[in-house]
Amino acid sequence: MGRRWRRFWALLLSSCLFFGVVWPVQAQRSRGVPWPVLLQRGIEILQWSNLSDRQEVQLGRQIHQQLLTQEFQVYPDPELQRYVATIGQRLASVSDRPNLPYEFTVVRSSQVNAFATLGGFVYVTTGLLRAADNEAQLAGVLGHEIGHIVHRHLVQQLREVAIAQGVSALLGTDGSQLNALLIELALRRPRSRQHEFEADASALQYLLRAGYDGRGLPEFLGKLRGYPPALAFLSTHPAPETRIAALQRLLPPNLSGDGMDATLYRQRVLSRL
Repeated sequence: MGRRWRRFWALLLSSCLFFGVVWPVQAQRSRGVPWPVLLQRGIEILQWSNLSDRQEVQLGRQIHQQLLTQEFQVYPDPELQRYVATIGQRLASVSDRPNLPYEFTVVRSSQVNAFATLGGFVYVTTGLLRAADNEAQLAGVLGHEIGHIVHRHLVQQLREVAIAQGVSALLGTDGSQLNALLIELALRRPRSRQHEFEADASALQYLLRAGYDGRGLPEFLGKLRGYPPALAFLSTHPAPETRIAALQRLLPPNLSGDGMDATLYRQRVLSRL
């Protein structure tokens, strides 16, 4: 009975927040739309906000299949895939959502890019692997993407779109529109500065917890200064200078840790690309 009442009060509170905060915005954008439609839209948005881990993983797996059939090709080197997955799992195990079934995939692309979708699915391009100098830099990028998953940033982005357009309009008849939008959000739409700084701060925590040298992420961001602004990783992220400055304020003194051996990285990664 106690659990049932807690759920009741949580739903009531969420409803109050929706009608107090979201409803005026939605009503302003939807003049002329019957109030039952707005009410249904509000219920759908609340349901999306309460997406369970299991639902998030299921949706992430659907997007994973679509990505690897329509957007990217898996890089055909099992040893390299295992190497990247080992780094990712080391970081995921010390993250704030360690129980998700994380999957790390290297995809063939000359773009210097990495991204995450839902439920623990993280992708890194061969172009980014070539751009990194050592394992700590690669770990910093993977930690950043894990941070997006931990903070459920893609869910938050989708909720913002749902507030503007309505969940029903996004789902379509078979759910394909939703998957397409999630891929668009993950790959091509700019992320907010707040989300990027949150993911960077989390990545630094995971690096330090996992025993990596925390300088890996700011060093990799420093390398991006020489790349064109149209580069995929830069076009959807804030300028490297602002992110580096924020990370440097968080770095503890006298840093040390794993992953700074450039020669070993060349042997394990660059020689396989």
